[in-house]
Amino acid sequence: MTEQTGNFEPGGYSPHALPRKDRGWDGRVDGFGSEGEGFPLPAQDESPVALFEGAAERRRISWRVVGLPALMFILTLLSTLLAGALQRGVAPGAVFSQPSALLVGLPYSLTLLLILGAHEMGHYVAGRRWGVDASLPYFLPAPSLLGTFGAVIRIRGGIANRNALMDVAVAGPLAGLAAAVPALIVGLMMSRLAPGGASPGVGLGTPLLFDGLAWLVYGPIPKGQTILLHPVAFAGWCGLLVTSLNLIPAGQLDGGHVIYTLLGRWHAKVSLAVGLALLVMGYWWPGWIFWSLMVLALGRRHPRLMDEWEPLTRKRRFWGFACMMLLVCTFTLTPIRLF
Repeated sequence: MTEQTGNFEPGGYSPHALPRKDRGWDGRVDGFGSEGEGFPLPAQDESPVALFEGAAERRRISWRVVGLPALMFILTLLSTLLAGALQRGVAPGAVFSQPSALLVGLPYSLTLLLILGAHEMGHYVAGRRWGVDASLPYFLPAPSLLGTFGAVIRIRGGIANRNALMDVAVAGPLAGLAAAVPALIVGLMMSRLAPGGASPGVGLGTPLLFDGLAWLVYGPIPKGQTILLHPVAFAGWCGLLVTSLNLIPAGQLDGGHVIYTLLGRWHAKVSLAVGLALLVMGYWWPGWIFWSLMVLALGRRHPRLMDEWEPLTRKRRFWGFACMMLLVCTFTLTPIRLF
């Protein structure tokens, strides 16, 4: 998932984003170019107080750029370890009395973090190739069955044009899928068939892609049999769920960025329609109500591009429609059900 913020106008940079001499710079540059190029140097009359404040600001920036993402990764590692251990039958109290019991959650935790990391690094690398100021991934820990709410990156400033936005938008789902599919295949090979109802309490909805991979591993599943998923397979299933949720064609989700590049001014209307559809789908799975409210309350507007008129190339248009087909293959109406 990507979140875009910034102060840019269509067709170019906002003047508010440009450095000014009255903001602590004297307009001089390093020795590799003329004025207006390179990186500005501090003014010669800069006071010790200003230098101290600059050092403090650099420490704050360093914390936001590296420290905070690293801390959230560690917290998410712990929360997914706990989720993985609970899935293997470890009692919650045993985790506190014997922390080493968390290690049984490693297969699930590491596989899921690999998939989430691949997804977000796809966005990050594609953004960097276009010169986009993108943060490192922020992993989101959660006390839930999955142990995480996923991960996000933050895009500060503007994105050049539709081609850049499409590259950044589709790179995440495609990279995440490239990690999720092998993990799911390996996990299914370590899973086993059992009589239906052997694991009461929680059932998982299976999208088309999951069903196809399960058929490749097991062939036709006999009537009355079900697959008891290995933790690695469950992490792969989570990867498909994350892909489908991010490809919802609304707001600033990856699918919303794709729709903006393909349909432009229709983005707001499509987002509204999708938000209302998700609200109706809440009848089958309450989680859709959360996604509906997020889309309707926060996601109907999309930041403008620096160049709104650059046409989308044929190749990128293909990848945009391919990601919408990927949504169909990874979508399930009731991801989690209790019985």
